[in-house]
Amino acid sequence: MTILEQTRLLQEEMTGWRRAIHACPETAFEELRTAAFVAEKLESFGLRVNKGLSRTGVVGTLSSGSGRRAIGLRADMDALCVQEQNTFEYRSRNEGKMHACGHDGHTAMLLGAAKYLAGNGKFDGTIHFIFQPAEESGGGGREMVEQGLFEKFPCDSVYGMHNWPGLPVGQFGVRPGPAMASCDDFEIELAGHGCHAAMPHTGIDLIVAASALVQALQTICSRNVDPLEPAVVSVTQLHAGDTYNVIPGTAILRGTARAFKPEVQDLLERRLGEISTATAAAYGARAKVRYQRNYPPTVNAERETVICAAVLERLLGAENVIKVPQVMGAEDFSFMLNAKPGCYVFAGNGPVKDGAALHNPRYDFNDEVLCLGAAYWASLTEHLLAPDIPFQKES
Repeated sequence: MTILEQTRLLQEEMTGWRRAIHACPETAFEELRTAAFVAEKLESFGLRVNKGLSRTGVVGTLSSGSGRRAIGLRADMDALCVQEQNTFEYRSRNEGKMHACGHDGHTAMLLGAAKYLAGNGKFDGTIHFIFQPAEESGGGGREMVEQGLFEKFPCDSVYGMHNWPGLPVGQFGVRPGPAMASCDDFEIELAGHGCHAAMPHTGIDLIVAASALVQALQTICSRNVDPLEPAVVSVTQLHAGDTYNVIPGTAILRGTARAFKPEVQDLLERRLGEISTATAAAYGARAKVRYQRNYPPTVNAERETVICAAVLERLLGAENVIKVPQVMGAEDFSFMLNAKPGCYVFAGNGPVKDGAALHNPRYDFNDEVLCLGAAYWASLTEHLLAPDIPFQKES
């Protein structure tokens, strides 16, 4: 039997796990029930289990033979603050929370791979199954690394995966180098002098100033960033005023900035501050800027990406391994890739139906992908930890 045939035997069980997790979504650092579920399953497979890293993180360890090589396989467990609009039986039971990004599927696939490898795996070395909290907003990946993930669970390389709506089921996307963008947040507080709306000349109109600033910030990408370098600056919030006949004395703008290179991040931060200060001054106002760097770019190591693509080609055929374009979305697996070489791949989730893509209240992970994802994890493990490959210490 092939690995894919064997993981297909786990399809029904993985589907049950996935739907149980979907029905009880938990957001950043609140994944207590999900973590307990994961730990119980891993222990039942015979793995050593560590709980509590990054508060609700779980790491299961499986060793075979005498090999000193070790790898990390990572899945995220958290949900989003989204009110689910699906009506199927396993829809969210937690008001205002939903697995709208498929992390329920990621968790189930990695559990399936752990069960297969614990019972049938042919490998020589150690696998650390990393179940991470708080990918969506809390930086759980950063916290795991900062709390000693790779000191406590040494890995030569680390690997991640995300489902991808729009890519056909049975296809996987890979890309060497920068694959997903950085994610930075900014807040600009404008201060002026409020006044009666019928007498605008007696105050400083922050609505006009804020409107001009939104437009001016768009010139960062169009006129300051090299046209060949991807970058995004988006203002997503504008809060000002309380009533119809008063020009407010304060206004707050918030948004996000994205890039693939640190030097472009530096440029976005610098120009955002300069333009905010100068535009506010042009209208007689003052600007206070807060710029926070959250997730760095997700950068796949060249060698590990080649290996992952080769494993996928043997598993599914070369025609089903696609070089995907860069994605302006961000991923905190980037912190693990900053610490260790590795690769982040995209698993086809099938067509997007009625606009229900990632982060949509009607999104649902495609259960057909479960056996494919588990087979990929198992195949990658058996390739990287094949008994006949001599150990090479990480340089």
